[in-house]
Amino acid sequence: MAIVPNEPVLALRGISKRFGAVQALTDIQLEVRAGEVVALVGDNGAGKSTLVKAIAGVGPADEGVLEWQGRPVEITRPHDAQDLGIATVYQDLALCDNIDVVGNLFLGREILRAGVLDEVEMERRARELLSTLSIRIPSVRIPIASLSGGQRQTVAIARSMLGEPKLVILDEPTAALGVEQTAQVLDLVERLRERGLAVILISHNMVDVKAVADRVAVLRLGRNNGTFDVRTTSQEEIISAITGATDNAVTRRKARSGEAAK
Repeated sequence: MAIVPNEPVLALRGISKRFGAVQALTDIQLEVRAGEVVALVGDNGAGKSTLVKAIAGVGPADEGVLEWQGRPVEITRPHDAQDLGIATVYQDLALCDNIDVVGNLFLGREILRAGVLDEVEMERRARELLSTLSIRIPSVRIPIASLSGGQRQTVAIARSMLGEPKLVILDEPTAALGVEQTAQVLDLVERLRERGLAVILISHNMVDVKAVADRVAVLRLGRNNGTFDVRTTSQEEIISAITGATDNAVTRRKARSGEAAK
């Protein structure tokens, strides 16, 4: 099924997850559309990682419905998510430092010819992919260990594109990066949106969120605490929802809207 711009790619309806006596997620609602970057934010322990694992099939939800392009689906293992078109780039990147860029891009997806690695074809495709995403690195044959943090992050994101995903989940992609490297990664996030992909960006950095996100979904103590349009919402209001300075950001915004309509 082809993606239609601005049409919902993923929708979560009442997602809940429990670990023993701990209720990690309660009735989570979230929608991500094609060509949109949705930032998922919240304090430590808010449930962000648990929610991402539910979407990626690493830790399936106990209750609720996941809809993919308008139809209910079951994601019980990572392969289910990958088959649908969901790619997740975790914070640890899972790159092999002693292998070159080509080897990392095709790790687990090697191209064979007559039972032998087709290095020429993999290098050609690697160059084509990096060029398409406007990713600049010294050489596709340089070991990953020789690249900067920002370059490693872009390679990890590029690797996720080999499966032609419709949704890319980025877990803290700019954590521990310098200013220039962060800009490089955020530029790539914008290019993913321009290509019509849906993007979920997990981040603690509100400057990065305001720079590239279209909407911000706030989790607090495993529950929704507001979804905000970046263009019309101040950073302070989003932070208030994260910290709980407002009892319920959703209720507060609805009340304000009602007062404005009177």
